[in-house]
Amino acid sequence: MKPPWFVRKIFNRVAMATGVGNSQTLTVTKRVSKQPQQIPVVVPEVGGVKYLVSTRGEAEWVRNVRADPNVTLGDTKYVATEVPVGERGPVIAAYRPLAGKVVESYWKELPADADHPTFALTPA
Repeated sequence: MKPPWFVRKIFNRVAMATGVGNSQTLTVTKRVSKQPQQIPVVVPEVGGVKYLVSTRGEAEWVRNVRADPNVTLGDTKYVATEVPVGERGPVIAAYRPLAGKVVESYWKELPADADHPTFALTPA
């Protein structure tokens, strides 16, 4: 699911600048251009581990992380490891209340845990 123009051009920039909605700035390396891509993300912590959850399924940032798992969250560097589908449930359950009502519509369109790539973050 590609985000609408308003989200890409306006909301994401405001979220990254202000931290609205518990968001933090994720920086990944784009697959082709090798340039940085920045997006706001909500980061749940489960069992002392931080996670990234894709609300929109196979998003560009997900493909970029799979190609280069070295990411930055705020000022901290991490290595992202994809979580197997069978282990995503507790992370997604922790994520949804943190992210709020705005993400609930995504789960109506993409209802299964398999629809939401999830990554564990290990400090680099």
